Amino acid sequence: MRIVFVRHGESEGNVIHEINDNPARIVNLTEKGRAQATATAEALRDRSFAHAYASEFPRARQTAEIILRRAACALSIDARLNERRSGMDGLPVHVFNDLVRTDRLRTKPDRGESFLEQMERMRSFLDEIAARHPQGLVLAVSHQDPILAAMALTVDDPAAVAAGELANCERIELSWPVRC
Repeated sequence: MRIVFVRHGESEGNVIHEINDNPARIVNLTEKGRAQATATAEALRDRSFAHAYASEFPRARQTAEIILRRAACALSIDARLNERRSGMDGLPVHVFNDLVRTDRLRTKPDRGESFLEQMERMRSFLDEIAARHPQGLVLAVSHQDPILAAMALTVDDPAAVAAGELANCERIELSWPVRC
């Protein structure tokens, strides 16, 4: 299976640098985020997706819906694509970044998950989706950390990937399972 991961477009939380890891708290795309999603839709217009998935967060669903407006493709919501759980919803992003800076793989906030735990959550998603669509091309709209966790599953040094960043609406394409 080939999977195209897309980070959601710019959100209201991105603009104010605030953590939103609670899907029940509504944080929408900004006007710029909607324009980014529209540009991504245009860039992907010639791709034929077997299925599409998005996290439970409104900003990811909104991005996916914009991308899929002209596509004949079903969209499913999957909580495994959700943002990394930090237990710090509403706090400034730098609080989380400062906490995990010394060990990005293993540091686990009190009410959150480690990057390694998130990698296993993403492995579960990828394994199941690959079994459903073994020869298909799949779209998954998610968040920076889950996409980095999926990428980390494909390399020898996951710590290097864990320290990475993705721009809003940046696309990453992976094969799963990884072929050696």
